[in-house]
Amino acid sequence: MVEEHDRTVPIQASGTSVSDLMGLSPDIAISVGDAIESAQPERVMVLTSALHYAEVADLLEQLNSDQRAYLVEILAPSFDPEILPELGETVREEVAEHLGTQRLAGAVGRLESNDALSLLTSLEEVQQRQVMRAIPAALRSALEEGLAFPEDSAGRLMQRDLVAVPSFWTVGETIDYLREAESLPTDFYDIFVVDPGHRPAGTVALSHVLRARRPITMQNLVRQKVVAVPVDMDQEEVAYIFAQKDLVSAPVVDEGGRLIGVITVDDIVDVIHEEAEEDLMRLGGVSETDIYEAVLDTGKARFPWLFFNLFTAVIASAVIGLFQATIEQIVILAVLMPIAASMGGNAGTQSLTVAVRAIAMRDLTPANSLRIVSKEALVGLFNGLCFAAIVGVIAWLWSSEIEIGLVMAAAMVVTLVIAGLAGTAIPFFLSRTGIDPAIASGVLLTTVTDVIAFFAFLGLAAWFLI
Repeated sequence: MVEEHDRTVPIQASGTSVSDLMGLSPDIAISVGDAIESAQPERVMVLTSALHYAEVADLLEQLNSDQRAYLVEILAPSFDPEILPELGETVREEVAEHLGTQRLAGAVGRLESNDALSLLTSLEEVQQRQVMRAIPAALRSALEEGLAFPEDSAGRLMQRDLVAVPSFWTVGETIDYLREAESLPTDFYDIFVVDPGHRPAGTVALSHVLRARRPITMQNLVRQKVVAVPVDMDQEEVAYIFAQKDLVSAPVVDEGGRLIGVITVDDIVDVIHEEAEEDLMRLGGVSETDIYEAVLDTGKARFPWLFFNLFTAVIASAVIGLFQATIEQIVILAVLMPIAASMGGNAGTQSLTVAVRAIAMRDLTPANSLRIVSKEALVGLFNGLCFAAIVGVIAWLWSSEIEIGLVMAAAMVVTLVIAGLAGTAIPFFLSRTGIDPAIASGVLLTTVTDVIAFFAFLGLAAWFLI
């Protein structure tokens, strides 16, 4: 079983400012960087000795590669393994290389099982095999079993260390066990009550055990309904269950329903952050947080998405080409048409953002999809009428022709209605077909809004003005 690392940190009773609670101070980062550049290892140790492990991780990420290697070398003899899970994948790989196999193996043995798995999966294949050979056989077996579970599943997220007691035990027996057992987790909040088949029959909050009388059986304290998580459930779905049920922890069960692990809310907070970051990056066409990647690697990662955007831009340009003769006769149209496209893109992005979040939170479902899509279309109609009046007057005054103002106003209404409709319908359709809406919705929406805006504006102009 993976040994847990003591996360206890000193708490200052007074004199703690809000800035102290919000992470690494920029002044500390600058001072450490200066000390490294001046080759002052003693000063580096003094500056970093009082930092929380998460702040050390932030510091490592803010330094350049050479400074990072210097800091790891200084910290290596007393390197806190809790730093590693807090690092971004790119920086973690670099730090792991500097630490070497033996120190990594020691770190794996001191981390919680889920953090140890996360660390192993981020290593290069050769280094991963070297670390696995360097750890004890029992620990290696447990980690190999964890690696067999699907990526981003409950099996990868769960901790193996938990507290489980038979349902017939009394509160007194349970308390005596908690006091005497040596293999308990360092921190735990719930006690799992299991039946003879080691299937969870319920959970009991530790506070309830402490308040109950010793003769009461644990069965009488359990919650009525067990919220057990299948080992192969996706971590995003697990996070949704935690949010819906207000859970502090949840048991993880195998295919036979037997208790094999526990997921705690501190890990779910990380999952929620990761999933939100992932969706945000995908909406922007970036596969991962690449701020620490090399320039060439970042450029290669972004190229395919930009190439696809180029393809959709060609489609929009082809629509403009259909009305080339109209534009040649009325040149002012070339000046005004980006307004409709820009407004449509922004309005569609607003609806798209709301829809993607609603899908992620299970708020947009087949049961209410028609109502929500209709609502966004009506919102587009409302804003379309409002901006039609504004933009129509601007186009009229700009061109000195009221007909052009009317065409611009009509195009604005059509564009914003379609933008609201498409911004909601596209991600919902993609999610129903099994495609992550955060990946493709943005570029599809941009194509739709541009094509509709240009077609509506130039088409109406060709109809009414020529």
